[in-house]
Amino acid sequence: MSPLIVHVLTALAAVVVVLTRVRLRRRRTGAGRVDIARGPVAVHTVAGVLALGFWVPFLFIEGHVSESTSTLVGLAGLVFWWIVVLAGLLILMRWLPARGRHASGVVEDSWSSGPGLSLLGHLGMVVGVVVFTYAYLTKAV
Repeated sequence: MSPLIVHVLTALAAVVVVLTRVRLRRRRTGAGRVDIARGPVAVHTVAGVLALGFWVPFLFIEGHVSESTSTLVGLAGLVFWWIVVLAGLLILMRWLPARGRHASGVVEDSWSSGPGLSLLGHLGMVVGVVVFTYAYLTKAV
């Protein structure tokens, strides 16, 4: 596996973290699908920043620090990436159909007319983190 693939996926993962925060920064009133609890968004953002804070240096510190330090930094980055994935999947669940007597109708997202952008970003993040994990375990990066 090429380190270039990991670097490109890292940049795309950073975009997903930033766009999710920008897209969901304001809590809208009403009970539509755009309304989401602040917890998963905050976890997604904080874990994303920490993941980038550990993962990016890990990609470039080889040879500058001991192997055990490099391994620990990379592992910390991976743990935070998996937290980002889990929080992103929780955010993605807002698109599941609402059922029940008091369920409200669909509220459209301002950036798209459906879950397409969220699906692309968060399912792509799952694939990216699987690639990160594989690259880490096989010492490709």
